[in-house]
Amino acid sequence: MQNFPGVGVSPGRIIGTVRQMPKPISEPAAGEQRKADVSAEDATAELKAAATSVHDELKARAATATGDGKAVLEATALMAKDTMLLKNAAKLIGRGTSAQRAIWEAGASVSEMLHNLGGYMADRATDVLDVRARIVAELRGVAAPGIPASDVPFILVAEDLAPADTATLDPAKVLALITSGGGPQSHTAIIARSLGLPAVVAAAGVEGIADGSEVYVDGAAGTISLEPDTDQRSAAQAWASNASLLAVFDGRGVTADGHEVPLLANVGGGKDAAAAAELGAEGVGLFRTEFCFLERDTEPTVEEQAAAYKSVFDAFPGKKVVLRTLDAGADKPLPFLTDATEPNPALGVRGYRTDFTTPGVLDRQLQAIAQAEKDSDADVWVMAPMISTAEEAAHFAGMCTEAGITNPGVMVEVPSAALTAEAILREVNFASLGTNDLTQYAMAADRQLGPLANLNTPWQPAVLRLVGLTVEGSRAEGNTKPVGVCGEAAADPALAVVLTGLGVTTLSMTARSLAAVAAVLKTVTLAEAQELAKLALAAPNASQARSRVREKLPVLEELGL
Repeated sequence: MQNFPGVGVSPGRIIGTVRQMPKPISEPAAGEQRKADVSAEDATAELKAAATSVHDELKARAATATGDGKAVLEATALMAKDTMLLKNAAKLIGRGTSAQRAIWEAGASVSEMLHNLGGYMADRATDVLDVRARIVAELRGVAAPGIPASDVPFILVAEDLAPADTATLDPAKVLALITSGGGPQSHTAIIARSLGLPAVVAAAGVEGIADGSEVYVDGAAGTISLEPDTDQRSAAQAWASNASLLAVFDGRGVTADGHEVPLLANVGGGKDAAAAAELGAEGVGLFRTEFCFLERDTEPTVEEQAAAYKSVFDAFPGKKVVLRTLDAGADKPLPFLTDATEPNPALGVRGYRTDFTTPGVLDRQLQAIAQAEKDSDADVWVMAPMISTAEEAAHFAGMCTEAGITNPGVMVEVPSAALTAEAILREVNFASLGTNDLTQYAMAADRQLGPLANLNTPWQPAVLRLVGLTVEGSRAEGNTKPVGVCGEAAADPALAVVLTGLGVTTLSMTARSLAAVAAVLKTVTLAEAQELAKLALAAPNASQARSRVREKLPVLEELGL
């Protein structure tokens, strides 16, 4: 039996046959010139028409997607009309280069620039290469790269998936997902979790598995095996039986001794919110408001924003909805708000900081939130991303008060915010830990890079200590304030137990993870969760923290989580 170890990012035990992603679009010949009878103007027009077709096709797919998938497709569509990309290609065409070769070279140049910037912008480099291939395919009149067609379900194997591909995976056809690249917080991992697909990333060598090979995938353990044995077949059958149980959440997060841990959902709009409500979410722990700003050259009006926010509020009447104000910048550039030329966007003007350079946008967003809240019955909480100091927290709280918002809070995703949580939480009513960014910043490890996957995990004891420090700060002076987690860490059932033991008051995740997290929480008391948290904090590294906790939670093995 041949095994391929990787990083498990979405649980499940599946046996199926492999289908490899098709080979990418071939590179146009170096030095390829446009035909003598084709003018530069005509070739440029042809290129722009192809780019528009790619943009429109991706937008059409985005219209039928929701949540993370919708956001990824919209961001990729935006890249198809990127001014820098098309201008660079037009210059090459003007020098005699063919349209295909021009967009290929321009895409390589822009992608390299973004990659060198690091952080979130490095992930945009993948988007550019995806868009480049789609435009070349359109110019050639051939099918764009994408998920292979199949009449039967299969396990998809790829080096990595373009954002537009991960956003449209069909769980009815794709049984599990394996990539040789990517990291635990890559687009591939996030979309797999949102779709409930078992997935393993950073599994070196899997691109060499032949089409039609039968493999066993364990998305929790992060392993792939060729020629599954009897035990693995039994494990896959057990998972199939348990999967139906893990799809139903009774609407209450609670430990074995009755300690309440409300389980909330991460959503991006009204459709997501309605789906989360149907799955039993106790509220919304992260409403990503930037989705209604994407794919626009101008700021949406207060009325447009209010309507978008109200669609989410209406899905949870009388329940908690935590809204994050606009998290623009880095991987979510907006032409009317952010500067695409920043040398290090992940550490630049993003989130709350955009109010430093473009005042007024945040004020108008808060007005829209207040207007939507007045017209709904939801219990609305509002938090700002990328808060670093108590001074910033106080300023944001003042802005909320001025807008008529009574429950201001902050995201804790910058290590300084965790380290000074006591001072910050004197200024606001609550905090929510964004563990994806907190991990990235604490470990100085780009969350999209497969080689750094072992660093970029919230199981790192250093990250868990920052979570603990935030909770300690929330309890200072006898005035306890809520501290939730809305990063991907909350969707890991074992880590959810540890976070509960550290004193986190709510957990928010993709709605598909609610039932699994609830099932595991019910098997431990609060005191047991606290002991497991101590065990994780005392571990010398993330791997041992995870394994030590999992050893004490046999239910994980029973459920295949």
